[in-house]
Amino acid sequence: MTKPNNPRQILVTSALPYANGPIHLGHLVEYIQTDIWVRWQKMQGHQCHYVCADDAHGTPIMLRAQQQGISPETLIAQVSQQHQRDFAGFAIGFDNYYSTHSLENQTLANHIYQQLKQQGYIEKRTIAQAFDPKENMFLPDRFIKGECPRCGAKDQYGDNCEACGATYDPTELKNPVSVVSGTTPIEKQSEHFFINLADFEPMLRQWVNSDAIQAEVKNKLAEWFESGLKAWDISRDAPYFGFEIPDEKDKYFYVWLDAPIGYMASFKNLCQRQGFDFNAFWAKENENNTELYHFIGKDIVYFHTLFWPAMLAGSGFRQPTGVFVHGFLTVNGQKMSKSRGTFIKAEDYLCHLNPEYLRYYFAAKLSHGIDDIDLNLEDFVQRVNADLIGKVVNIASRCAGFINKRFAGQLSAALDDADLYQEFLTQAQAIAQDYEQRNYSHAVRKIMALADKANQYIDDKKPWVMAKQAGQDALLQAVCSQGINLFQVLISCLNPILPLMGEKVARFLNTPLVWSPPPLLAHPINPFEPLMTRVEQKQIDALLACHSIEPAQPAPKPLEPIAAPVQYAQFSQIDLRVAKIIDAQVVDGADKLLKLQLDIGEAQPRQVFAGIKAAYPKPEKLIGQMTVMVANLAPRQMSFGLSEGMVLAAGAGKELWLLHPAEGAQVGMRIN
Repeated sequence: MTKPNNPRQILVTSALPYANGPIHLGHLVEYIQTDIWVRWQKMQGHQCHYVCADDAHGTPIMLRAQQQGISPETLIAQVSQQHQRDFAGFAIGFDNYYSTHSLENQTLANHIYQQLKQQGYIEKRTIAQAFDPKENMFLPDRFIKGECPRCGAKDQYGDNCEACGATYDPTELKNPVSVVSGTTPIEKQSEHFFINLADFEPMLRQWVNSDAIQAEVKNKLAEWFESGLKAWDISRDAPYFGFEIPDEKDKYFYVWLDAPIGYMASFKNLCQRQGFDFNAFWAKENENNTELYHFIGKDIVYFHTLFWPAMLAGSGFRQPTGVFVHGFLTVNGQKMSKSRGTFIKAEDYLCHLNPEYLRYYFAAKLSHGIDDIDLNLEDFVQRVNADLIGKVVNIASRCAGFINKRFAGQLSAALDDADLYQEFLTQAQAIAQDYEQRNYSHAVRKIMALADKANQYIDDKKPWVMAKQAGQDALLQAVCSQGINLFQVLISCLNPILPLMGEKVARFLNTPLVWSPPPLLAHPINPFEPLMTRVEQKQIDALLACHSIEPAQPAPKPLEPIAAPVQYAQFSQIDLRVAKIIDAQVVDGADKLLKLQLDIGEAQPRQVFAGIKAAYPKPEKLIGQMTVMVANLAPRQMSFGLSEGMVLAAGAGKELWLLHPAEGAQVGMRIN
């Protein structure tokens, strides 16, 4: 497609992944959805910038860095490398990927805060906060769990309920527990800074009632307006990893203040490197000249449709053109949850499966609504194999051999059925509207319907029969050229979804992929090479073996004989204590050992060497887990160091698993 006369100027963001853990398939719903839309816009000739960053501040990052004995800066740098590696593996094409822990972000955050303060939108209040008396620290919302004050659901975080969707203050939780120490938090007074959202209600109502958000989101916001907008606490007390509030002591910006400003900071960094105009996309006076879109999950709607527009308006910046909200991902019907371990990491997926399988499957499920989508692995295998291999790739593989072997790779000078080709181009315009409206599932259905037509055309013409008949060479070349050209239209329509395959096809067709392409006539193509292989069940089984989703049940093994009995008096001398694993490392030169650092409530952690390496090839996954150790076992000097106890495990070899105490057990608790 030629460049449009008036190309749009578009800035697109995805929500910032938190720099405290790996990317998983639930995250990828959003980044794949966004990347498809950005690639579509670029394919239309529009100037579209896609920026993102790691959300790098907050107490969880501070605590994890402490556990690992490294600085928060080192931790977020390591996680950033992992995130960018995984995103690249799934062909997510950011124009800039940055970090909220940056000079640009601090400068912008300070500016926005000072503007809000000067306009009178910020007020001080003394509030009661949850405080962990054992760790001597205020607890962030996600470090408190308890029962939802609205519906009573157990094991809910301190800011919102996953069961009913309610938002609340952590002090409202029933039976709260500190996630850090397991103790019951107390309330402690502290002075904090608030933005009163009610001051922005007229503006927010007007913005919400525009076309900026989906109807389902408008309905939810109407409920929040009806119940009254709450003042927003934008400060946190030391210790805290983040930006200090200007002219304040031991007060820091709450991570949710500087996180969305990270969109601006990442773009600012891109502008500095590429010479783009930052103000063209963020200044209020340019609101009608450029477009700004945020792709987010439905769990952070409140922040992006109330807090964020209020911050922008109060500091003189423009409003988003649109906020596109999507639902959650389930796998075989199970809810994705980092805290509960029911998620598949992007890294593990890439070890076993082609990333474009997932890009296609998500696209086939995604609409412009906020409904959840399910990754049904049986359907995943069937759909990828039937659609991409059996329909799309099959067209090229059926025709390319004849063109290469019989006609030296030269396509015919005319199409066999020009009307059919035009029908494909006409349908591509309807597919274009589906992409623009993020109705990818509709686009995929239309593309596969065209693939069926192309295959039916080839079935009707039977080029394999023509190839055996004398005097049919011209028709054989025209028919196979028709098939190759129909394939070109299909791949151009799929290119935003399958960019890696698109690159292979461009090399095969010897031409760049464009939208609504003119037919390739009297054009040389290159030899056809396989574009994609079928999904095998063994790949799915290997992936599932890494996770807790539908695990295979191993056949029972014969048990070893029971050892000779011991007297209770002997056993009672063993002191079993609940221990928290604060570090776990491979021991150089040892085939079976891991070196563990265990916290059992003493002044110094205990060092224990455990022969569990076969079961835990990635020992870093053990960090933060609770286990049980024999605390009064006499220290044993080993060649690798002093072992100060023993952890309890059961099994053998790769099936030797650490024992874990019951939920709620506290560090140092004696359990015998």
